[in-house]
Amino acid sequence: MALVDTPVSLHAADAPTSTDVAALYAAHHRWLINWLQRRMAGSSQAADMAQDTFVSVLAGHTKTAIAQPRPFLATIARRLLANHYRRLALEEAYLQALSCQPQTLQASPESQSLVIEALVRIDQALAGLPDKAREAFLLVHLDGLKYAEVAAMLGVSQSAVKKYLSRAHAACLLLSLEDGL
Repeated sequence: MALVDTPVSLHAADAPTSTDVAALYAAHHRWLINWLQRRMAGSSQAADMAQDTFVSVLAGHTKTAIAQPRPFLATIARRLLANHYRRLALEEAYLQALSCQPQTLQASPESQSLVIEALVRIDQALAGLPDKAREAFLLVHLDGLKYAEVAAMLGVSQSAVKKYLSRAHAACLLLSLEDGL
C-alpha cells in the first residue's frame, strides 16, 4: 500500500508540470477509476471522469504539494461528479418541459443542445451566489413573480430583492463575457 501514502510533490510556485501529473496518474489512475465506478454504479463514464480529474490537476488547480493524493483526487472527482449529476438533472428537467409542448413548438436537437448548455452555464453562475440571491433570480425569471412577492417569500425587503437580482445578473453577465458572447 505504498502508493496510498506516497505524497506527490507538485511545484509550489507554478502549476503542476506534465511530469508531476504523469507520476500522479501512473500511481492512482486505476484506483480513481474504481472509486468512480463505485459511485457511478459501474458507469462506463468513470474512465472519462477520471481523465477529467487529471486534466483538472494539470490545469493547475493546486499550487502546493499533495500530501495525500487519493483524498485530493477524490475531492476533485466528487466535484466533477456533482457537476455531472447537476447537468443531467437540468437536462432532464428541460427535456421533460419540452415533452409537454406541442410538437410544432419543439426545438431541433441542435437548439435543444444549445439551450441545455446555456442552462448549465447559468446554473454554474448561480451556484456561486448566496441562497437567497439564487432563489430570488429563479423566482423572478422562472416563476414570473413580482419583486414584492419574492420579498415576502424570502422575508426580505424589495430593495434586498433588487440587490440579489443585480448580483445574479452580474454573475450571468460575467459568465457571458468569459464565454465571449
